[in-house]
Amino acid sequence: MSETADTLLYLDGVTVTFDGFRALNALSLVLSEGEMRAVIGPNGAGKTTMMDVITGKTRPDSGKVVFSRGTDLTKLDEPAIASLGIGRKFQKPTVFEPQTVWDNLLLALAGDRGTRFMMFARETPDEKRRIETILQTTRLQDHRYRRAADLSHGQKQWLEIGMLLAQEPSLLLVDEPVAGMTDAETEQTAALLREINRTRSVVVVEHDMAFVRALDVKVTVLHEGSVLSEGSIDFVSDDPKVIEVYLGR
Repeated sequence: MSETADTLLYLDGVTVTFDGFRALNALSLVLSEGEMRAVIGPNGAGKTTMMDVITGKTRPDSGKVVFSRGTDLTKLDEPAIASLGIGRKFQKPTVFEPQTVWDNLLLALAGDRGTRFMMFARETPDEKRRIETILQTTRLQDHRYRRAADLSHGQKQWLEIGMLLAQEPSLLLVDEPVAGMTDAETEQTAALLREINRTRSVVVVEHDMAFVRALDVKVTVLHEGSVLSEGSIDFVSDDPKVIEVYLGR
C-alpha cells in the first residue's frame, strides 16, 4: 500500500498494544480525497482504536499516520489534529441539551467562542447563512428553535453531525451513527452522509449491514487489528473469511 497524489489519509503498519493485547496489528489503510469509506468488523477488531489513533487520543507503538500531503498525526495532540480539519462524532450524541438547535450550531461554528460570546451571542450575516445551510443538510430546518433536549435520538445525532460540519472539517469520522435509530431515521442518515460526502471525506464505523449497503461505498473489514478484507459490500459479504469471523451464515 502506498500514498498517491490524491491520498487524504494514510495509515502504514500501525500497531497499538494495551497491556499485552494488540488492538491494532500493523494496520495499513489508504483513504482518497473526497472518498467515503465504511469500516466494519466484530467487537474488538480495532475500529475504535483506529479512530483514536487518527484523532490523537491514542499514540501508536509503531507505524505512520499521515494526513493531507505529509502531516504526521502521531506527532500532534488532539486539539492540533482537530484544527487540521479532522472532526469526530462519537456514538453517543453530545449536544448542549438546554440550548436550541440554532444556538448549538452557532456555538459550534469555527472561531472565537469564549464566555463573552456565550453572553452576547449575535450571529453575523455570514454565520446565519452557514447555519441555514447546515440546517438544510441535517434536515433540521423545522426544528431550529427547539431545545436539543426535546429532539428524538436520531435528530440529536444529526445535530451533532451539523455541529461538526460547522467546524469545516475536510475529514469526518463517524462512529456508529445509526445505533438506536428508527428505520426511517437510518435511511435519512445514509442520505445525509452521502450528501456530506459531496464536499468532504467521510469514514463511517458501523455494525448495521443494511445501512452500510445503503451508503454504497468501499468497505474495509477489520479483524484482530488488521484489514481482513476490502472492497464493495457484495465482495466483502461473499468473502469466506468475513463470513467466518463476522457475518456468520
